[in-house]
Amino acid sequence: MKLRDIVHEKNSLWIFGYGSLVWKPDFSYKRRKVGYIKGYKRRFWHGDDFHRGDKEKPGRVVTLIEDQEACTWGVAYEVTKSHMEESLQYLNVREVLLGGYTTEVVEFLPKEKSHSSLLALVYIATSDNPIYLGPASDVEIAAQIAVSRGKTGHNVEYLLRLAEFMRLSCPEVEDEHLFSIEAALLKIFPGGEITPSALKSL
Repeated sequence: MKLRDIVHEKNSLWIFGYGSLVWKPDFSYKRRKVGYIKGYKRRFWHGDDFHRGDKEKPGRVVTLIEDQEACTWGVAYEVTKSHMEESLQYLNVREVLLGGYTTEVVEFLPKEKSHSSLLALVYIATSDNPIYLGPASDVEIAAQIAVSRGKTGHNVEYLLRLAEFMRLSCPEVEDEHLFSIEAALLKIFPGGEITPSALKSL
């Protein structure tokens, strides 16, 4: 089902976030649900030369890679019809024009077992994108994140907030890729931890 079909048929639209959208949606929504989608794995393989990096030092942000054995956890937001156009325009600028992402419609499964699955819009950056960076080792990705900052903030904040979301909202889920990069990043800094004040000085 295409996005336009969902918009025309429904009084609301669900949007699935798996990166910065899990803690910083910045659009009006009615409610949110924690859950997951199947058939994709989350990877820090996309470049960011605006929000979390610049042209000289692009940051590393997440995208989704097709993998039939995988699932990716995040948050789905319900946007009512009255806010749909405004929210989609905002996300088009944030995710598509500035981020290089395209849209897909996926099945979202809520964490609450009593809730039914639903169709949601998701933003994905593919390998044919000019700022797509592709695979690298955990250490290489962490080193790039450690020195990148964009107009929205430091790339370190992006990584740490995503890891924090997973621990607080999905404590039963072991996201090896995410947590391995976080561990490699913390080794870069004295004492193996980063405080909010330390982030400001990076």
